[in-house]
Amino acid sequence: MQNVTRPSETSDFLNHDRPPVPDIVVPRAIMPFHLDGRPVRGRLVRLGDLAEALIGRHDLPEDVSRLLGQALALTAGLAAALKFQGSFSLQAKGDGPVPMLLADCTDSGEIRGYARADGPASGEAAALLGKGYLAFTCDQGPEMDRYQGIVAIEGETLAEMTDNYFRTSEQLQAFVRLSCRRTPQGWRATALILERVAAEGGIDGLRNEEADEAWNTATILASTVKEEEMLDDALAPEQLLHRLFHAEGLQLDRPRALSYGCRCSRAKLAGVLQGFPEADLDHMAEHGQITMTCEFCNLAFRFDRADVRGGAGRA
Repeated sequence: MQNVTRPSETSDFLNHDRPPVPDIVVPRAIMPFHLDGRPVRGRLVRLGDLAEALIGRHDLPEDVSRLLGQALALTAGLAAALKFQGSFSLQAKGDGPVPMLLADCTDSGEIRGYARADGPASGEAAALLGKGYLAFTCDQGPEMDRYQGIVAIEGETLAEMTDNYFRTSEQLQAFVRLSCRRTPQGWRATALILERVAAEGGIDGLRNEEADEAWNTATILASTVKEEEMLDDALAPEQLLHRLFHAEGLQLDRPRALSYGCRCSRAKLAGVLQGFPEADLDHMAEHGQITMTCEFCNLAFRFDRADVRGGAGRA
């Protein structure tokens, strides 16, 4: 049985650069596909054990955990459609009981995320996030321009908010179905994403009317998927997609892996501390020690105040 190294079972880290974290890889977490001769491509994302490892580390209200799982699956599915080196992230900031939601996935499939809840929180994404914005960012490092699309939070669910982003910012037709639940095996999260492929003059000779009909058929079929099917570990992704699209020229592409992807370390956090003025460091210290907790993996690192020298605001 894999050790997910829950925060409650792990002490603070004083002398180690990197605490033990879950060594979890889901080899076939993302199943890309397309419909032959039709203007449709998509991805089915199933986080499997990763959902429990990522969500279960945080003491969040049930509905906030569900929203975090949906964001993780969605981010992985959107990242898989891009060719990039770096990280792709989803960030939501609002004035609701969940003022911050963040998930990111690297080009190699390392995924992480967190949500901050201020007090009791329940309901769908709109009630949790409140008014604010949703941002999708592709960051390829300091040598490359960062691409970011931002849209106001509109819609009741995270899927509806994403659809609004595609329509307004990308002028792209898409279908998004997200699900996250606590199952007998732990948290599970999944996403089914379809995108309409745009091509000059149609797809494989299809007239515009035929392309419209093919897209509509695909989205109608996708909307019939049941939540229990999406979250069923025993139902292989190939089987689920076959159920939905076997009559529409389903073509499976090479699956992609996802892994536990928190990238925190003692060295990185020490660098952050060195940017604070000495007075702020004194204020952070309790009994001669400063504790910093990674928001993603929810593990704490302790530093002796005497060993930390601030850099900002010094004469």
